[in-house]
Amino acid sequence: MSIEIPSTDLRLDDIRLGDIEQWMRPDREGIFAKLRAERPVSFHSEPVPPPEVNFPQGPGFWALTRYADVMQVSRDPESFHSAPTSTIGDMPAEIAEWLGSMINMDAPKHTKLRLIVNRGFTPRQVARIDDSVREQAKEIVDRVAPLGECDFVTEIAAALPLQIICDMMGIPREDTKKIFELTNVILGVGDPEYVQSMEQLMEAGMGLFQYGIALAQDRLDNPRDDITTQLMQAEVEDEEGKHRLTTGELGSFFLLLVVAGNETTRNAISHGMRALTLNPDQRKIWTSDFDAVSPTAIEEIVRWATPVINFRRTATRDVVVGAQEVKEGQKVVMFYNSANRDERHFDDPFRFDVLRTPNEHFGFGAGGPHFCLGANLARREIRVMFEELLRRLPDIQITGEPDMLQSGFIHGIKRMPCAWHTVDA
Repeated sequence: MSIEIPSTDLRLDDIRLGDIEQWMRPDREGIFAKLRAERPVSFHSEPVPPPEVNFPQGPGFWALTRYADVMQVSRDPESFHSAPTSTIGDMPAEIAEWLGSMINMDAPKHTKLRLIVNRGFTPRQVARIDDSVREQAKEIVDRVAPLGECDFVTEIAAALPLQIICDMMGIPREDTKKIFELTNVILGVGDPEYVQSMEQLMEAGMGLFQYGIALAQDRLDNPRDDITTQLMQAEVEDEEGKHRLTTGELGSFFLLLVVAGNETTRNAISHGMRALTLNPDQRKIWTSDFDAVSPTAIEEIVRWATPVINFRRTATRDVVVGAQEVKEGQKVVMFYNSANRDERHFDDPFRFDVLRTPNEHFGFGAGGPHFCLGANLARREIRVMFEELLRRLPDIQITGEPDMLQSGFIHGIKRMPCAWHTVDA
């Protein structure tokens, strides 16, 4: 049975995607459904920066809500640049570059940096990560199993991806908590629980950046068998000669990796557990043949969660998107959450279906040069975490409403209670 498309009582002209209060409305899915149907490319004012932030209010942005339009922009990097920043609000170019690393760059610089980073992820290193994922997932379940209940986000979902990233980069276990707290601040913009000032945000970003620089320098001086060392030794060659990462570039990439790799997978696992609780029939389908169903179940979890809500591009020329003329220099924002519920592309998109196929979702971006570098690692982490949970804690359930992150950028869950009664060996 198909699930009805959500609705809203807001008029089109009253929809303001730049308004965080409106963004947190319970009828948000209805708002996007209305935009997709009646005004798929719409213009919105940007929020007024808080007084302590010395940035002017931006000129506004075009919101893209349909699948086809998001794909067009994502796969045309010549017409739509990621620089100076992929966030809706502007920031100084030098801050955007170290805060966002590759996601705020375009070719040729982006191409060169990504090639170097790819060289660091050798088959041997990836195989070691794969073993680590299984070990960490088992440790997490071993730790919580005797409790009978816990906060799913902090004790289960967040514990896995963060520890995997720290292990693969060679970060000492005693520093994990510090890294976790700093990433919460960076992606908590808009939520007063995490960020009260721009100064606090910049301090968190600089803290991770400097940690990454120190880590890079240490591996240059004292090479080890970890991915940080591999990254610092990897090189690519072009007409200008051979290139290696500088310590500053590794610092920026480290910041991107620990923030993006931690938060996104954490939220995919959290949303996935809630979806399985609310859809016991889908849970039964998956557990009845875990290995066979896992490939489609994982993709559906990522589509359903869409951990990163949007990314911005800036038009480099006058161009038409979805019958709307976009002028050179204007901002266009790809709303992945809306594209992943587009009725024109997905059959019954508001139904959680672990057997959904095809499922060409935008949970890892919409293709193009900025497709998520860690997509395969994220898939592996999601699969292994649910394999351990559903096997060892077969009746685990989410037992309360999620405490959602106040953000128009990250589809985050801060806290969410869970409980179980049965523990299998």
